[in-house]
Amino acid sequence: MPLGAVRPSPLVEQAAARLREQITGGHWPVGTKLPGETTLAKELGVGRSTVREALRALAGAGLVRPRQGAGVFVLATEPVEDWPTRLRRAAVTDVYEVRMAVEVHAARLAARRRTDDDIAALRAALETRRAAASADDAVFVDADIAFHATVIAAARNPVLADLFTEFTPVLRDGLIELLSLTGLRGHDPNTGDEAHEELVRTVADGDEEGAAEVLRGELEDPFALAGKSEQPFCPGG
Repeated sequence: MPLGAVRPSPLVEQAAARLREQITGGHWPVGTKLPGETTLAKELGVGRSTVREALRALAGAGLVRPRQGAGVFVLATEPVEDWPTRLRRAAVTDVYEVRMAVEVHAARLAARRRTDDDIAALRAALETRRAAASADDAVFVDADIAFHATVIAAARNPVLADLFTEFTPVLRDGLIELLSLTGLRGHDPNTGDEAHEELVRTVADGDEEGAAEVLRGELEDPFALAGKSEQPFCPGG
């Protein structure tokens, strides 16, 4: 199957897409050596520099691998998704389970490592969350997530913080949707306030296991509520 010349700009993206089609379509099986840059450039109707950049993009997707002095070889027929892409496709319940694992441990570390500034930041975040109780679901969820991000910041582990940041967009959308579907805040606009206050207290007291248990209980309760409402889960944290 001939490659066919690509249209003008963006040439690199178009060239990469055309080459990807050949790989995923089985024209170049795994282990196959791709034609040289000059040949590919001629078939695609682009310059060698464009082909080079397109191949770099395919290498970044895990489809090809250059071997010095030997050429470029097909490594896989399906691209390897990066972490943000996988998270965007993930079920909210899966993300929520990861959230529990990350945050429960973060609460334990926060109680161990918190400073006076961290405690002050937690108390301020709690008050912001309380103030958001009179606002709509999106504002309330943002305040709630900001509170939990403050707990994670007190854990002083940048990897935990990065993980939380990565899955926050998916979590945020799911929480807003679930609040809307269940109407939970119609009965309690500041749902989960007592647990959040207890979490601040245990972290401030340096009670590692207490903080972990409070957060675990807070994040586990929504699953019971979800069963009653026939939803994947219902936000309570």
